[in-house]
Amino acid sequence: MTSLNPTITRWQGIGLVSTTLLGTGVFILPQLTLNLAGSWATGAWLLLTLAILPLALVFAELGKHFPNAAGPAFFVQQAFGKAYGQMIGLLFLCIIPVGAPAALMITFEFLKPLITLTPFQALVGQLLAFVLLFALNWRGMQLSGRLQLGLTLAIVTVLTSLILAFIWQTPLAKTELPTGTRSGVLQAMSLALWSFLGIEAVTHLSAEFKQPKKDFVPAVLGGTVLVGCIYLSCTLMSSLDANAPLAMVGAYETLLHSDSGRWVIGILGLASGLATVNVYMASFARLAWSLSLSQDAVLPTALQALNKHRVPKRALALVLVVASLGLILSYSLGESFEALILWANGIFILVYIASMLAAWRLVEHKYRPAILLALGICAGFAWSLGAALLYALGFATILALWVLFNTNQSAAFNKDN
Repeated sequence: MTSLNPTITRWQGIGLVSTTLLGTGVFILPQLTLNLAGSWATGAWLLLTLAILPLALVFAELGKHFPNAAGPAFFVQQAFGKAYGQMIGLLFLCIIPVGAPAALMITFEFLKPLITLTPFQALVGQLLAFVLLFALNWRGMQLSGRLQLGLTLAIVTVLTSLILAFIWQTPLAKTELPTGTRSGVLQAMSLALWSFLGIEAVTHLSAEFKQPKKDFVPAVLGGTVLVGCIYLSCTLMSSLDANAPLAMVGAYETLLHSDSGRWVIGILGLASGLATVNVYMASFARLAWSLSLSQDAVLPTALQALNKHRVPKRALALVLVVASLGLILSYSLGESFEALILWANGIFILVYIASMLAAWRLVEHKYRPAILLALGICAGFAWSLGAALLYALGFATILALWVLFNTNQSAAFNKDN
């Protein structure tokens, strides 16, 4: 038996979507966008939230009608054929060496107000975190869904308290920010895009929803809107002390008149970041598992093995190894998480473009205006990434040549027979 276990409910799905999108960035990305866009940072977040909604809608419809562990790779396969689906699946897996290290590096930023770690100590801690998440994933997504719903409620409770305090105490003294520029807004949006990259990851889990046709769209759209509002609020609050090492700690202590901000924000930020990496490990493992199925599988059939919890155990182990090697290499080269984020964002954008083109063929015609809008938005994001897009384009070129070679080989074989 090679089927996965459908256990995720609508509310657990909202928890998974929300923590995936809030994830590593909820308490730190707003401050980074203030540094880039200055006084226009809130406008950048508003534009980004509005821009992501068409993508969220189309992905939700794709996940609703085509629930499959392969996510975008399956959508492209259904629209354009198996070879192209495999190409997108492999391209998506290329995020692991840069995306997973970036997520954990951001997550460990929340430890800075609590403890001092050397770069090597942080590396060891991050590797141990991968092992911990591997153990959590080993038991399947039902436990993760429950834990992450609880985490989402905790984050929303703290942020709601901060937002109410912010409104009640306005006007408050804010950090003097420089006037934003158009290039600064574009850079901020390119970086902030990381906060919404997770919509497609949840499509890998759509096959594990109890009622995907009923619950998947509300989970994705509800989580996306909620997260957009939270990021806007966090940007406003971060402006209270934008020059602090961690602005949200300063905002917490200013608004709630408490010196416990470094503990509350630190622990929630750490837990939220780990939750994000947890979902991505699960998603990548299921994608690798799906690419190992069938006789002409693109990945070794040994990855088909499931444990007693119906979790693809060898695929999960492969993800752990690749992510750990990427983390070690990033440490050796001294790469910052900001650079890794932009490289990962390039692959996400190419995968999104391919998914939207697939949706043009697969979903109802009434969604085509949303698809066109989403494609235009993706093109804008790709342009704003600049040279960082080369990482994605390099892998995409190699995989496209691989598809062309395999297609020609198959055609020649069929002709001879």
